[in-house]
Amino acid sequence: MTALWGGIEAGGTKFVCAVGTGPDDIRAEVRIPTTTPEATVGQALAFFQAQTRERGPLAAIGIASFGPVDLHPDSPTYGFITSTPKPGWRNADVAGPFRRALNVPVGFDTDVNGAALGENRWGAARGLDTFVYLTIGTGIGGGGLINGRLMRGLLHPEMGHFRLPHDLQADPFPGGCPFHGDCFEGLASGPALEKRWGQRAETLPAEHPAWALEAHYIALALMNYICTLSPQRLIVGGGVMAQRHLFPLVRSEVVRLLNGYIQSPAILEHIDAYIVPPGLGDRAGVLGALALAREAR
Repeated sequence: MTALWGGIEAGGTKFVCAVGTGPDDIRAEVRIPTTTPEATVGQALAFFQAQTRERGPLAAIGIASFGPVDLHPDSPTYGFITSTPKPGWRNADVAGPFRRALNVPVGFDTDVNGAALGENRWGAARGLDTFVYLTIGTGIGGGGLINGRLMRGLLHPEMGHFRLPHDLQADPFPGGCPFHGDCFEGLASGPALEKRWGQRAETLPAEHPAWALEAHYIALALMNYICTLSPQRLIVGGGVMAQRHLFPLVRSEVVRLLNGYIQSPAILEHIDAYIVPPGLGDRAGVLGALALAREAR
């Protein structure tokens, strides 16, 4: 029999739970609103228990979670969401209930690292061992692989929370991050766009000045990733990037900002194949969770 895996894209708005083996073989899937930890995790657990009764034991569960999270297996709070501003979820145990109730290995990582792993197995990062996956939406987060290993260390990457050059005369918006004000997320996330311009990003026309400014901030961030991590590719997703006219603006601005310093054909000649949308589209999260399950021990 083919081994079946369980995956959970644990988002701040909804949990997407699936059972299958990959993009072309999803046997069951459910979306659960993110309410309280007890209710949300309880409903997700009930889904997998029902699937186990119907299909037999799962090989493992993968959880790709919003964060910050504790990724250290020797920590007493491994598998917990930690200092999140989301009400009710601070210090919530996400991985433990599944491990205890289902008695299977549980792979646990950030939502962006999970999506990066899915892109590496099935999407736009196939064949690469060093790349960045970035999502720009309600928040901004990033992850990826370096030399074939998911990015982890002291904690995990927080690619949305470093500071960018902010010309307050050109852009007097103070930023929307509750922790840092005008960090990358505070300047360029979906909520930041709405606060700055007074309307949701998807309602802004393509010729609106919002998009040149947005492309500038995104390009500044990508330039930093290029110079510090030297990724073979940059994969950029999330709701804001659904405005596909952004990609040409971002690519040209990255080339302008680098100003010939990085002498690589990938940037100088093939930038359209270097900064790309996710190959798995909006399925990267839940498929990344399945990829985490496949690596769980």
